Amino acid sequence: MDFNEICKQIKDLKIQGAENVARYGIRALMLKDDKNSVRKLLSLRPTEPLLMNAIKFSIRNPARLGREALKHFDCAESKIADLGAKLIKNNIVVFTHCHSSTVVNALKKAKKTKSFKVFNTETRPLYQGRITAIELNKAGIDVTHFIDSEAEYAISDSDIMVIGADSITNKSIINKIGSGMFVNIAKKHGLPVYVLADSWKYDSKETKIEERDAKEVWNTAPKGIKIKNYAFEKIDINDVDKIISELGVCKPKEFLKNVKINYPWIQGRGDEGVSK
Repeated sequence: MDFNEICKQIKDLKIQGAENVARYGIRALMLKDDKNSVRKLLSLRPTEPLLMNAIKFSIRNPARLGREALKHFDCAESKIADLGAKLIKNNIVVFTHCHSSTVVNALKKAKKTKSFKVFNTETRPLYQGRITAIELNKAGIDVTHFIDSEAEYAISDSDIMVIGADSITNKSIINKIGSGMFVNIAKKHGLPVYVLADSWKYDSKETKIEERDAKEVWNTAPKGIKIKNYAFEKIDINDVDKIISELGVCKPKEFLKNVKINYPWIQGRGDEGVSK
């Protein structure tokens, strides 16, 4: 794909998943790195800090630093899978929501040495939870699929909740719509909640909650019916027990401190410093 096609596919949600979006964004930057192109890339998914941070990291030398960013993703993915797999004990039930390649990789890693079950939800309106169920099933993991409104049944019979994140701010974990509600249910039932995410998903500002096309929810709705389609929601960062990233297994405050120490350049956002 050329630069414009990558941008179109990212904008049209044909390329999904925060890491996938960031990887393609870097490839696009390697193809075209003038000032206008950089601004265009940064505008494609303002709710995806991983893309914005990857572009910001790579901009000074896209050919060299772009490769370093891609290497960072590979190394982080491997380390988080190793650390996440250690959370999974024999004969437990894991609840997860939506589709996170980071979570799926950790569960696949755990399957090599442990036996456990996964309960997962469908994730309307685009059903990304089905992707999770299919991938886990192919890996030989015992998975039971629930509609979103059955989540309390699933959570009440689970031992831990493990989810990914699209963004981590000083106050919030931002993940697929439903995540906040399910965390509240998990806390009600005494489940520990773990978030698996690359630390480059840190956003120094509060990430805007994206609202998507109502037709995703009901494309034949009668005229006059209003439809809200928020794609993500905020989870109070204090409701999360641990954040597992390439920086280790950390309590939320420790995670935030470690990000700022290890990646001081990540503090700004947007196109600050873009000088091409």
